[in-house]
Amino acid sequence: MINLLIKNVKIVDPAKNEKTADVQLPVADVLIHEGKITKIGSGLNASGEKTLDGTGKCLMPGFVDLHTHFREPGFEAKETIVTGAHAGLKGGYVASVSMPNTFPPCDHQGVIDNIIRKAKEVPYYIFPSGTISKGREGKELSEMADLKNAGIVAVTDDGDWVGDALLMRRAMEYASMLDLIVMSHCEDRRLSAGGVMNEGLTSTRLGLKGITAASEEIAVARDIELARLTGAHLHLCHLSTARSVELLARAKKEGLRVTAEVTPHHIGVSEEIIEGYNTNAKMYPPLRTNQDIAVLKQALKDGLIDCIATDHAPHTPEDKMCEFDVAPFGVIGLETAFGIVMSELYHAGGWTLGAIAAIMSRNPAVILKKEERFGLIREGIEANLALVDPSLEWTVTSEELRSKSTNSCFIKRKLKGKVLATVCAGQLWEF
Repeated sequence: MINLLIKNVKIVDPAKNEKTADVQLPVADVLIHEGKITKIGSGLNASGEKTLDGTGKCLMPGFVDLHTHFREPGFEAKETIVTGAHAGLKGGYVASVSMPNTFPPCDHQGVIDNIIRKAKEVPYYIFPSGTISKGREGKELSEMADLKNAGIVAVTDDGDWVGDALLMRRAMEYASMLDLIVMSHCEDRRLSAGGVMNEGLTSTRLGLKGITAASEEIAVARDIELARLTGAHLHLCHLSTARSVELLARAKKEGLRVTAEVTPHHIGVSEEIIEGYNTNAKMYPPLRTNQDIAVLKQALKDGLIDCIATDHAPHTPEDKMCEFDVAPFGVIGLETAFGIVMSELYHAGGWTLGAIAAIMSRNPAVILKKEERFGLIREGIEANLALVDPSLEWTVTSEELRSKSTNSCFIKRKLKGKVLATVCAGQLWEF
């Protein structure tokens, strides 16, 4: 841990400043001692402490990602917990919910124990999710109580949808009793099987098999009804279509326990980027239309979609260096998320910095029921912070990425807004 004094920085606390105009944000000094925020005020001095000049910069709560693939165990060539954590820290993240589609999958305690232990070595906060079904095969429920005792916060078969409605009902019932979130990768594979991009005029022109929006929307509708039946907390992963937003809006209006996320790439780029057959633009769910993007952005602004989640999904260059049809699905996002969100929502959309902090930090912390630890800036709590320059322009290059993989669909894109330093568990990382 480092003792640190950040001078003359704008404080962006979403719990207080979500709607505050940027010119009205308080400017203060922040003193961090032995890993905790000990004082917020003006004219602070601390001899011997490391000092950062925050003039013209903003201090946000460290970001929390509800959807990260760290690939370990089993796929360490793509990413490890350490390299993934470093990528997260560079992007301003201090915590991630890890997905269970590893090898072996996260369906027993030993895998969960190992993930949590390795994350502590960085340090970086990983909140593992466990599988809904054993082996992620969709046939038999995992031992959720054992997984909860090991430290999971959610269950999901992410990468696959639980097609058996009865099994999913039982999963929601058990998860509800254990106070676990049920995270659903909404995709009916009977409809999407063989597809590689959004179904429409662009897929027809490119000669690529499409994935119909209905494959997501049918899955969203079914899982919402099961959440109604069971009372479980359903979290809808990586929503991508306008119709999915309509279904979500109805569920929230009816008071169901349903939350949702959207990825930076689904609000930052449309299916048109695939014109060059760039395999780094191939992911689940597929990039959609500009009309879908407009609806997703508005849903974020209206609070229907609760948060940004990266769905950071690393693949090696060799994995992606092939024909579009056979390339794996997935794109990285931890290091570019803030820049995309700032470019699309703050600079182009007129959002406040407090609102940005809410969807990237406060809201995911609330969903995880960890809002006393993350998503706010207060004296007396552990320092988990991101120092950012809202107006700094930079270009994404593969050479500067900390992730072990470079499969970003934003390579060579100019972004506005960058993370300069991250404090996680009281430890400083400068970039």
